[in-house]
Amino acid sequence: MNIRKSIIFRVRIVFIIICLVATIVVVRIGELQYVEGEKWTEMADEIGLKYQNVAATRGNIYSDNGSLLATSLPLYRLAFDPTVASDDLFNKSADSLALKLSRFFGDQSKNYYKRKMIDARLSNRRYLILNRNLIDYQDKKVISEWPLFREGRLKGGVIFEKMNRRIRPFSYLGYRTIGFINENNNGAGLEYSFNKQLAGTAGRSLYRKVAGGKWRPEYDGTEIRPKDGYDIVTTLDVNLQDVAESALLRALQKHRAEYGCVVVMEVQTGEIKAISNLKANTDYTKYREVYNYAVQGLHDPGSTFKLASMIALLEDTKLKLSDSIDTGDGVYKFYNNEMRDHKPGGYGKMSVRDAFELSSNIAISKMIYNHFGDNPERFIEYLKEMHLDQPLGFQMIGEGIPRIKETSDPSWSGISLPWMSIGYELELTPLQILAFYNAIANDGKLIQPVIVKEVRRADQEIQEFESEVLKRSICSDKTLEEVRSLLEGVVERGTASNIKDSPFKIAGKTGTAQVIRNGRYTRKYYTSFAGYFPADKPMYSCIVVINEPKGVFQYGASVAAPVFKEIADMIYAKNIDVHAPFEFAQVEEDVFPVIKAGNKEELELICEELNILNNSSTEEEWVRTQVKDNAVLWTTNGIAPGVVPNVLGMTLRDAIFILENQGLSVEYQGSGRVQEQSQLPGRKVSHGSKITLKLS
Repeated sequence: MNIRKSIIFRVRIVFIIICLVATIVVVRIGELQYVEGEKWTEMADEIGLKYQNVAATRGNIYSDNGSLLATSLPLYRLAFDPTVASDDLFNKSADSLALKLSRFFGDQSKNYYKRKMIDARLSNRRYLILNRNLIDYQDKKVISEWPLFREGRLKGGVIFEKMNRRIRPFSYLGYRTIGFINENNNGAGLEYSFNKQLAGTAGRSLYRKVAGGKWRPEYDGTEIRPKDGYDIVTTLDVNLQDVAESALLRALQKHRAEYGCVVVMEVQTGEIKAISNLKANTDYTKYREVYNYAVQGLHDPGSTFKLASMIALLEDTKLKLSDSIDTGDGVYKFYNNEMRDHKPGGYGKMSVRDAFELSSNIAISKMIYNHFGDNPERFIEYLKEMHLDQPLGFQMIGEGIPRIKETSDPSWSGISLPWMSIGYELELTPLQILAFYNAIANDGKLIQPVIVKEVRRADQEIQEFESEVLKRSICSDKTLEEVRSLLEGVVERGTASNIKDSPFKIAGKTGTAQVIRNGRYTRKYYTSFAGYFPADKPMYSCIVVINEPKGVFQYGASVAAPVFKEIADMIYAKNIDVHAPFEFAQVEEDVFPVIKAGNKEELELICEELNILNNSSTEEEWVRTQVKDNAVLWTTNGIAPGVVPNVLGMTLRDAIFILENQGLSVEYQGSGRVQEQSQLPGRKVSHGSKITLKLS
């Protein structure tokens, strides 16, 4: 019994001792961690070992057809641990390795590199940067086969430090839209807005501090590999982006404007196909993208806002477009403030249709004031019904918040309502105005613009984005039909009649707003044109803004509208789906074989084989056919240098031969003879541009 008690006593003593030791260990760990942590951290740094994050490879940004807009290119810095190799291997390889380094980098002599390696080895330096120029993967493979380096990192001492470099294959195209991200995770554009998806997950690795304060990776087997970022696929069309950016740049240079922006959007989908923002330097010699005016730039929109006023009037009254309104001599007073029309002497008495198409400030303001003057809140409610007081929820961070003045605003006055009706005392971004005009083109449906379609990893779709319907209908069908006719009339007969000579109909509205400086209106102007095309079957909507143009031309009609037309014409020429095919006279196929156009010598041989009468009024190599008196008559096809030729009716072989000789890139659909061509015959050739042929 005594023995049993003795054993239990001893066990208890041991247990108590273990508990005391454990308690001391825990307390000591706490002291080391929280009380003495800073001291030991500093000591660890002095010793030179610590874990550091290893950046993941950033995801790619693609255009709508898979073209790379931004990618991370893996580059490498060549370093060396000269202490790793044996004396025999080092001495045998140093001379030839130094020669390789000298020839490859071309900046120093063979003796320089040899002395550099020997000195580092003698001083026991374990980390030596051989050259600060970065090399790509192919160069890395070549260098890995050099003397000494072919032995690898553990025996030869070669160190390739991976460093990702962000590359833009299209240089400055869409620069601000693609954006950037800095080391503090601040930035702009898509890079910043989708940084969470693009950045990936950082890894972790042990680094040792070496001479010169540099840190060298240890590769001790404890490292955690980084997880690469996802790719994002945008809605941007590289070709349309180039068209829009080039047209905007030319206009800004021509008018020596402060800045400008362009947005092109697909009507049905809300996909942004092009977006460009350019600002001038101090002497207007160069323009670059430094701010996203289209998405963030709040401004009084001016006369493009008259569309909203007209919708409110048509929805709330029995107003007819044929009704008349007296605008007087072009000057009208609201209280003590004068409102003017841009036509000297005014328009006098005019119809409601003419008031909108000719953009009469007085007419629109008088109608709004006469109807909503006793109840301005009702007018504001209509603006809210059209979603003009809310942001679009655009995918890019930084969208401007629209400002529609309320009657409760301390700055509200008797002139606020008439001035708001023509686009003053309120602020919207160009993208918000475009979405509003796009709703008119889209049968009244207001949709959220989108610029990123999906997030992917290789071929795996991670997340898909579609445009959200913000408003099923911004107005009644009757009002929609009337305002669409008004927007077409602006181009046919109104302020934008200077752009009506396109082979398709354009609908839109010009805008000119005075720029405010220090709270006062100046004689500088914010010009714009918003609209869509083709007007009878809308496919694209677009807005052009040019701020503070200088010189004779100061209004939206003469500054912004021509840019819209240039972009629309280029899209029309490039997109075969936008326009109807040309109809040409056809040979009676029940009498003659299908002989429409081609090489004259070959067609004559065919006619001789089939005993078909033929005669010629031309000696040209390429001809077209006419039927005359039961015979085929050859006429010239007019293939002129620098001009898009007419290849309708030709075989694909002949059409490709002619078009490629004119400098065009040919794509085709179907088989047989050419039935349609996307670029109109007779237009000036844009070298390298695409022309699509439909065969049947």
